[in-house]
Amino acid sequence: MTKGPLATLKVVEFSGLGPAPLAGQLLADLGAEVITIDRKATSADPTDINRRGKKSVVLNLKSDAGLAAAHQLIVASDVLIEGFRPGVMERLGIGPQDCPETLIYARMTGWGQTGPWAQTAGHDINYLALTGALHAMGAGDTPPIPPLNLVADYGGGTMFLIFGILAAVFERGVSGKGQVVDAAMIDGVPAMMGLIHGMLKRGFWTEDRASNWLDGGAPFYRCYTCADGKFIAVGALEPQFYAILINKLGLPASDLETQNDRSTWPAKCDEFAQIFATKPRDAWAEVFAGSDACVAPVLTFAEAADHPQMAARQNLVSPHGVTQSATAPRFSRFSSLTPQSVTAPGADTESVLRALGMSADEIAQASKKAP
Repeated sequence: MTKGPLATLKVVEFSGLGPAPLAGQLLADLGAEVITIDRKATSADPTDINRRGKKSVVLNLKSDAGLAAAHQLIVASDVLIEGFRPGVMERLGIGPQDCPETLIYARMTGWGQTGPWAQTAGHDINYLALTGALHAMGAGDTPPIPPLNLVADYGGGTMFLIFGILAAVFERGVSGKGQVVDAAMIDGVPAMMGLIHGMLKRGFWTEDRASNWLDGGAPFYRCYTCADGKFIAVGALEPQFYAILINKLGLPASDLETQNDRSTWPAKCDEFAQIFATKPRDAWAEVFAGSDACVAPVLTFAEAADHPQMAARQNLVSPHGVTQSATAPRFSRFSSLTPQSVTAPGADTESVLRALGMSADEIAQASKKAP
């Protein structure tokens, strides 16, 4: 197989920012035909990685001709992806009620389609804040630190949007009907927090930041500064892995007895910090290489592609000089890791609309800007 496991899936995506475009990109990476509807034509930008592998048409959705063309694209598709505030698509005349019964209508928002904040603007940091997750991130004596925009936008957003789309595709094979997928970041983030919620209930996790297993409070699950100012990441949670860590740091085996004694953690963090400060990062990486101590060097973006494990997997590639991920995940009958090229907005307007049976004049009217 060369086209990917989703080669039969047809997706129309309304151009936007953030989680929805990444969802379309990941579906296209796995072979889906993804057609974005853009507002205006521009030149291709190879740094706009979320556009890779997609086709693009420019339509004026405020004109009757552009709206009619959009309807034709939707009718020819399995899935529609949109990331606007609730009500925007309905006002355009292409809400779920205006679409075929078999269409999977995938909606991506931060707050969801319902609730008192549904019409309010927000970003990853806001969605993360409302779920309780942000409160747990960062040092104990400083404000919480946002983890880039990976957790709410792309973890609670993109991944749950894709999960919902593929679940709906699966169910449509049984019922023959599509449905609306309401993917909200404030729904997805709590869904990823089952472990933390469970530990809170058992009293094994506290609300105090940087005082727990996974938030930098534990000496065996945090980062340390090395002699060269670079960092090493330690994640020796399990006793058998902690034993290897202790041994390689030259500490007594008796330290194993107090691994989960929180009263010892501050002193142990200081002790580990002093030890790691005696050697450069890469020297420590050599000490722990091949062991189960769960220790890894903290690499920069520029360094990551050259690490032996990363290089062996070829999971970072640089088409047109732009470093980005190879296709993921991998399949036994789909071996291509090379990303498809980034398409310019509007580059496929004529070919896509002609395939729908539209004439040159109709295409021109559909993509024409309003006077």
